This record gives sequence, structure tokens and C-alpha cells, in this order.
Amino acid sequence: MGPVDPKNNQRAPHECNRTGSAGSFGHVPAFGAREHSPATSRTFQWLRINPDLSTRSRYVNDVAVRLEGVTKSFGAHTAVSDFDLDIPRGTILGLLGPNGSGKTTTIRMIMAILLPDEGSVELLGGVPDMSRRSRVGYLPEERGVYPKMKVQEQLVFLGELRGLPRSDARKRAARWLDRLGLKDWAAKKVQDLSKGMQQKVQFIGTILHDPDLLILDEPFSGLDPINQDVLESIVREESARGKTILFSTHLMEQAERLCERVCLISRARKVLDGDLKELKRRERTGAVAVEFEGDEGWLDRAGVVDRERAGDAWHIPRAGSGTASCSRPRCARR
Repeated sequence: MGPVDPKNNQRAPHECNRTGSAGSFGHVPAFGAREHSPATSRTFQWLRINPDLSTRSRYVNDVAVRLEGVTKSFGAHTAVSDFDLDIPRGTILGLLGPNGSGKTTTIRMIMAILLPDEGSVELLGGVPDMSRRSRVGYLPEERGVYPKMKVQEQLVFLGELRGLPRSDARKRAARWLDRLGLKDWAAKKVQDLSKGMQQKVQFIGTILHDPDLLILDEPFSGLDPINQDVLESIVREESARGKTILFSTHLMEQAERLCERVCLISRARKVLDGDLKELKRRERTGAVAVEFEGDEGWLDRAGVVDRERAGDAWHIPRAGSGTASCSRPRCARR
């Protein structure tokens, strides 16, 4: 441990010793709770605290989240490799990629659920400690609710964990339940709700404490189109209020509807990131990378003459602003 800081009588953590491992703790501690466990204390030894960055209204260079050179492996499998990302304050960023590309692992490192083997993470201007994480609304990939609790009781409980007075949590819960069409279910046990309804309850629990930053891991998965539209409208409203929003998805059309910025991950590495409009303008020309099994004769039959072999893929140039198409699986825009 580092030396005792005389200002707050706490020991200052060291920089990353690059020995962080998965499983230091398996969940995010309850917001508002005190941190005493050795495992939780060790969590923050991999980042340096800067006390000048602790104010609520100022982040470094207006960046809400920053990852630099972040790598995470599980045994021989590298889940995230040398990953850099800045998320400007007040933007909606879509973390795009196929299943297994590293999106959830990246989010878990932002939330300090997992420690990076290499690199550093900043959250709201500093180390992702309890005080900063209390300003985050985090919806994990794994949906988790207490099935035997009543809906409103559960939301009030979650609000209190995040520091809300009981009366305030109750009022906010009632307002959100009404907004999401769950008012008549407030006194029902969570287990009596459909899967989609339970997902909406968990979403309410994520935003109930009015966080500065929303981190949503596949938030629309499993919802019908109507409820997807409802949640998307809330995301836009929260963004209009100045909130920073990071959400993961494997659907490009979803990101195009909601995001100002996107970051694309493939096979543990960042492929591109930036302003969505600029990326679309820049990528109007380029190529389509096509991977397939078997003989490439079907490309000739499809009239694709101009192509170049690159490793396991064929690169097919796009003509002007038109789009190339592929009738076989495993096609990805380059």
C-alpha cells in the first residue's frame, strides 16, 4: 500500500503493477456502502488518484471515460488488447462489435469489476472508486433482480443503496413506473412480471438516482420493438439533459439511431472510433472484406472481378458511394 495521505487519513494507491486479475471481486459493491474489504482496497492499487479531479462538475479535458493501453486476458485468451478510448462528456457512444469481441469485458474494467492486466482506466476524472461509481448508472449484461421482492419495494431499495432518501426514492420510482407502463404492477412481486417487464424494472433501477454517466450493456436485448422505442426515447432525453451515455450493441442500425460517436471492436481490438457522421462520410469509399469457406468461384459467378486476397479474406472495392453486397455469411465492412 502507499503512504498515508494526511488530508484524508487514507493510504494512496500505487499505479498499476500490471498484475491485476479477474475475480478480485465478482460484483460492484452497493453504491453508498463503505469499502472495507481487502479485495476492494486492492482494486484501486492500479491507478493513481489525483485529488484535484474530484469535483462533480469538471472532468479532465471534458472526458468522462478514458482507457489507455488496456489489455485483459483470461488464461491464453485475450479478451481486450491494447485498447484506447476517450468518451467525451455529454455524448452518446455506441460500443459496437459481434458477440465475444470484448465489449462486456471493456465495460467491466471501466466499472472496476475487472482489473486490466495492462493500461489504465479513468472514470469521471479519476480512479473508478466508490464515490465516482456512485455517479454511474450501470445496467449489466446479466439481468439481475430480486424475484420475491415487490416491484416498487425493490426500486426504493436500489435507490437507497445509491444514497437517495426513502421518500425521494419512492417518488422517483412511482414516476418511472408510470412512465414505463408498470404502475399497475408496482405492488406485484418481480417474479410475476414478464422478462421484458423485469428488464424495464432493472432499467429504472439504473437511472433512479439521476447519474452523470449511464453505462448500458446490451440494454435493448430481448425487448419488443415498442419497448425498445420507449427506452431509446429515454436515452435521448437523458442525453439532452447533458448525461454521458455508453451502451454496447452488436446492431449497427441501433447505433446509427442513437449515437453521436461509435467505437467498433473486433477480436479484442479496436477497429475504429470517432464521430459517427464523420466516419460514415469517410467510409463511403473503401472495401468490403469477405470471408468464406470453399472455392472463390462464386465471386466470379456474382460478377466480382476486382478483388484482392488478404489473409483469410477477399477485399472487394466499393464503387463511389454505392454499397457492395455479399450473399454469403461472415461479411464485414472494412
